[in-house]
Amino acid sequence: MPDALKILIADDHPLFRDGMHGLLDSEPDVEVVGEAKTGEEAVALAAELRPDVILMGIKMPGINGIQATREVVEGNPGIGVLVVTMFEDDDSVFAAMRAGARGYLLKDARGDEVINAVRAVAAGQAIFGPGIAQRLMGLFAAPGPNVPPRAFPKLTAREEEILALVAAGKNNAEIAGALFLSLKTVQNHVSNIFAKLRVADRAQAVIRAREAGLG
Repeated sequence: MPDALKILIADDHPLFRDGMHGLLDSEPDVEVVGEAKTGEEAVALAAELRPDVILMGIKMPGINGIQATREVVEGNPGIGVLVVTMFEDDDSVFAAMRAGARGYLLKDARGDEVINAVRAVAAGQAIFGPGIAQRLMGLFAAPGPNVPPRAFPKLTAREEEILALVAAGKNNAEIAGALFLSLKTVQNHVSNIFAKLRVADRAQAVIRAREAGLG
């Protein structure tokens, strides 16, 4: 079958290899060209057989499937690695992606899902099982850390810094020394702060600042 997709199955469980072998051989355009039961065998057979796709388990004797994936992809970047495993934790998923795997399926995937994933990976696509894909989408769509609103959004960061020092009881000269600014620059900032806060003097600015938790 010169046009058939060549598949290498790498897993330490004989029953899984036998099941995948039977499933894949039932497809007219797919040919299983080899089986590996260790990570080292997977790397060696990948170089020897040049399969289109490797079905790669994670837990195997010797080097694990993640390391084997990395070595396969580095040595033979045209080979697509589809990780098929029982492990669905985020660490395993991202480790496989960083190693260069093009797909990630759980071992409870249906036969048609496996076949579709094999064809997709052979075509250069990235493929993930439904549960994994939903988790990845949820992770990347998760909001970032909550940033508390600024007490005085009209003030610049420097003005808010100076206001905090004013609220702490520092005079303009002390603020200039602490921030390595000229006295004139600090005076200008303080004037701007008064205008933006709509306060008449330093005492009112201190009250506003301390009410907001500054100083």
